Amino acid sequence: METYGIWSLVPTLVVLIMAIMTRRTIESLLAGCLVGLFMIDPSEVITRGSNILLEVLGNDTVTWIILVCGLFGSLIALLVKTGGVLSFGDAMTTRLASRRQSLITTWVLGLVIFVDDYLNALTISASMKKITDRYGVSREKLAYIVDSTAAPVCILVPFSTWAVFFAGLLEDNHVTANGMSLYIESIPYMAYAWVAAAIVPLVALGWLPDIGPMKTAEARARGGQPVPDGGEDNALSLEASEGGQTPHLINFLLPIASLILATWYFDIDILRGVIVALAVTLVLIAAQRLLSFDATFDTALDGFKAMIMPLGTLVAGFTLKEVNDVLGLTQVVIDAVEPLMTAGLLPAVVFVTMAFLAFATGSFWGLFAVAMPIVLPLAQSMDANMPLVVGALISASAFGSHACFYGDSTVLSAQGSGCSPMAHALTQLPYVLIAAALATGVFLLIGFL
Repeated sequence: METYGIWSLVPTLVVLIMAIMTRRTIESLLAGCLVGLFMIDPSEVITRGSNILLEVLGNDTVTWIILVCGLFGSLIALLVKTGGVLSFGDAMTTRLASRRQSLITTWVLGLVIFVDDYLNALTISASMKKITDRYGVSREKLAYIVDSTAAPVCILVPFSTWAVFFAGLLEDNHVTANGMSLYIESIPYMAYAWVAAAIVPLVALGWLPDIGPMKTAEARARGGQPVPDGGEDNALSLEASEGGQTPHLINFLLPIASLILATWYFDIDILRGVIVALAVTLVLIAAQRLLSFDATFDTALDGFKAMIMPLGTLVAGFTLKEVNDVLGLTQVVIDAVEPLMTAGLLPAVVFVTMAFLAFATGSFWGLFAVAMPIVLPLAQSMDANMPLVVGALISASAFGSHACFYGDSTVLSAQGSGCSPMAHALTQLPYVLIAAALATGVFLLIGFL
């Protein structure tokens, strides 16, 4: 495959610099795509660009994400409109007496709802923000806590979508006959996930102070403005139910329970889970006459439309990944660090390298389908500790999902919490880097031991 050497980094650098300067996510991603297309062939920018966009939109994974996110938006909008979310917030408010309790509860819910990071990001943020607003918590801090219990927690549980995907990859690469067994052996070595999840209660309890942009956001929230300027909740905002009915807690608990159970029943497929939850919600609405027929489907449509901006970000991110693939970014970085690959250094080098690539490309699953056939045979040839190397690889994937400001989990956590992806990414970045540095140290220590 043709590569562009060190120049393949240019589109990603353009995206990062422009995003930090403008705080505009989609525009920055498209600018990076455009730069990459000019590098590939200036005479075919329109042709190649449109072909890549059609490939992205025709990709089964992208279609799945659009359906999942859109239907999630519809489900949450209906739960809000009928008072289900409001009733949950009221029930929790009577039991929570402080800001610390509200944050710790958010963290605990994230540990409990581990089936899928989308389920985690959207459900918890939508249900907890009324409570955290009451105690003067910034939406950015809420988004950080929610995001930190999405991918980092999902990879630690062998019943999640992440575990199913990576176990399949391990079997496809012939390093084991039982991918799930090797995955479970690797869980203790997923250092980034353990550290990132453990940092959250330290931040929630105030034992780890607010740093940088988070300090600014928290000062603003304590002054009475939890939602940042430009933050929008759209159809995911909280409001009283139509007609002034007293909302019942069952209108929240039953759809969420059906969502989790159906996702499990259908082999950890969140799309089928959200369809079942929507069906249960529609039955509850009809049985209790909570909304008229027109209002029900208008609300569902509004919820779907509320997800257009995050979905636009995700499509632009996938487009940038395709451009980076043409430029050969992944192979260039792996070739550059291959001389450092010794049995002792391998886990740390794999984590740092793949974490950078996951962050730069916005690819947290597809990238590893490319990387595993390179890294795993190398680990076997060095007689390296395979569960440790696999733990480093999957930790890198979780880091990318957690840190990348146009990654799906980051975007959805921000959308559900009511702040922009850039505001969320910048406020959580110091904590992400602390977790990554500690994880690197752990991989170095265990690698040499």
